[in-house]
Amino acid sequence: MAQRNPARDLIAIVGVGSAGYVRDAGRSLRDLTLTACVEAIAEAGLTPSDIDGLCGSTHTIAPQEVLAGLGIPEVTWHAQLVVPFSSHVIESMQAVYSGVCDTALAYHATYRAGGTSRSAGDDPLRARFGVRGVSPNPNPDSMAGTPGYAAWAQRYLDDHGWGREDLALVALNSRANAQLNPTAAIRTPLSLDDYMGGRFIREPLCLFDMDYPVDAADAVIVTTAERARDLPGPTVLIHAASLGIMNPPQEDQMVDLDHSGLQVVMSNLWRRSDVTRADIDVFFPYDGFSNIALNWVEAAGYCGRGEAPAFLRDHWDDQSGRVLLDGRTPLNSHGGSLSDGGTQGAGHIREAVRQLRHEAGERQVSGASTALLCIGGLFRNAGGLVLRRG
Repeated sequence: MAQRNPARDLIAIVGVGSAGYVRDAGRSLRDLTLTACVEAIAEAGLTPSDIDGLCGSTHTIAPQEVLAGLGIPEVTWHAQLVVPFSSHVIESMQAVYSGVCDTALAYHATYRAGGTSRSAGDDPLRARFGVRGVSPNPNPDSMAGTPGYAAWAQRYLDDHGWGREDLALVALNSRANAQLNPTAAIRTPLSLDDYMGGRFIREPLCLFDMDYPVDAADAVIVTTAERARDLPGPTVLIHAASLGIMNPPQEDQMVDLDHSGLQVVMSNLWRRSDVTRADIDVFFPYDGFSNIALNWVEAAGYCGRGEAPAFLRDHWDDQSGRVLLDGRTPLNSHGGSLSDGGTQGAGHIREAVRQLRHEAGERQVSGASTALLCIGGLFRNAGGLVLRRG
């Protein structure tokens, strides 16, 4: 029996919105954010005056700008969090469940900034977005921050006897799924030869191991399951949620990846859930970097430590060129961060809602009713969600 989880299935996602994922939107961060918010509110069958909670991201515009831009009269709760977007959804769930607000709008936008792509770095305007986007690491020889992922990727390959062709499985799977997604930012075919010839960013990670920089925004509406029954669209329930950090949390202090936030999240998530891995119809292991996805597959219990590449090969569908667990369950059905676009988990959550509402078009998993989302990195920002069709 699941452990204490009083909010189980009592809070729902009732609307999602997106401003689209493109390399250069030719629009401001504010415009992208408000576009996604307007779409989410309309899809939920609500109006701005129905929103009394706001949860934004430190990457994007402040809650007061959203309130003014949308014409929301007032809110009784607001927050501005660091990414990934799983934190925003979980915080909104908690706010609604506790009663500090009744209907929360969670949103996140990202801009292709100077630290995310070579072309953006050469653009004087985009180079100024390092504060809200991603700025180049001032200590390139440090393991702190983003460079730690490359170091731990090499450690993973060395510890378990894998090579770059094993990391490639994540990128190839994401690109194959993106080809079924008309809104994915990059849909051109990707072969193993293409991957192996990719420009190194920091060895062993190449260009195709990194989340694809985009201009984008997403938003979701969170309210009570009771209120959701009176709204027009299908309901997606938040069945279980968890955030986790394990000490030491710093990438240059960790001893191994057997004891990280990922293990904390998944252990807690399974304990507080009534579902098992056998119930999962769509699985979203975060692929901000390819090696993160391999570690999430293992932490979720689909295979043992160091076994993810072999597991993916065992479930590889040659006809579609992607992973299908037991011939049915896809990993990152929308193309993930590597091909749909790098939005710090927002795209994964949007796709999970679309799948559970049976609105995913050609990539729809037949009868999908349960989704597992493993969002965030290896060190300080791991989060997990189990979503169910209402």
